[in-house]
Amino acid sequence: MKLQMHSIKFDADSKLLDVIQKKMDKLETFFDRVIDGEVYLRLNNEGIKNKTVEIKLNIPGDQLFAEASDKSFEAATDEATEALRRQLKKFKRKAISH
Repeated sequence: MKLQMHSIKFDADSKLLDVIQKKMDKLETFFDRVIDGEVYLRLNNEGIKNKTVEIKLNIPGDQLFAEASDKSFEAATDEATEALRRQLKKFKRKAISH
């Protein structure tokens, strides 16, 4: 899957970007027609869960979005990809039933 990754107010290392890419590639097992995606990594100043991941996925005819905050970018990515996995399954179910 083609991803554009944006780290806002910091520079993300390649190891983190590779982890995110692998997790996003797993989503293609649930829906193989994903066009592309954008990942935004943000550092917030308040609270313990100060790392936010926002993911936009473009699929034919629609756009899916998930956002999660946690102590680490890896954990936040897990939450966001899980939310996208549920959205993809729901979208696929709707598409098949119509």
